[in-house]
Amino acid sequence: MNFIQKIINSTIYIFTIFTVIGCKNPTKEIEIKTKNQIINKENNIPKLYTKQDSIIIPTELGDTLKYSRKEFKNITDQHPEFSEQYPRNPDQTYFDGNDKEQFGSEAGQDTYYILYAYFLKQKNGIQKFSKERQKLINIYSNINSLFGKFENGGTYFGHQYSRILGYAEYSIYLLPKNKNDFYKTYDITKQKELYITSLRQLIEDESKIDFESTEEQKKIKKKELNKIVDKLDILITNNFYLRRAQEFQYSHYEYY
Repeated sequence: MNFIQKIINSTIYIFTIFTVIGCKNPTKEIEIKTKNQIINKENNIPKLYTKQDSIIIPTELGDTLKYSRKEFKNITDQHPEFSEQYPRNPDQTYFDGNDKEQFGSEAGQDTYYILYAYFLKQKNGIQKFSKERQKLINIYSNINSLFGKFENGGTYFGHQYSRILGYAEYSIYLLPKNKNDFYKTYDITKQKELYITSLRQLIEDESKIDFESTEEQKKIKKKELNKIVDKLDILITNNFYLRRAQEFQYSHYEYY
């Protein structure tokens, strides 16, 4: 075999190898094992499966959800919105027409928002934003409590208690991830003062139309409500938390 023929044969061999490699399915699922889960990646969209017989999902509110491996896999398969590359807020994902048979009731919707928070938390970082997450949950919970007391309770506020986890986690997703991303860095003292004052004024106005309570009862109630506002005043420490508090209030508590 002459020198030129050897070169031709070598070229054909190399081309054949690359052809075989290129024919491999590029979208084949790649399993990445973590401590408690397997992340299946297909088309760069992760799906979280458990590798244990069951999975327990704790929440910052002290509640827990428990699923078998099969149940958990079915949830991840039936709800691809939990693994979206660019997450949407939980209200959008819940009401966008996806099959919600298992989450159709009010209690089921609560569970959906808890699961939404769980999956998005994996993307955001569980420990990385634990303080910010808890602060947002506290802000939203206090707003929910304030308006719940205005209405003397109700099922809506009870369900919101669980759904707040989803809203808070989406806010973590929106949170600027480094100092350079905070472009609204001015002093918010006056703006926050106006917001807090508006809540205190609402307490006063609500008291005026409370015809079921005695004056002494009104006095006690106003004191309790103002304590909630005091907590919000402490929790809202920068422009991000102020905007998220306002957005949460105005989006979920229409008041007229």
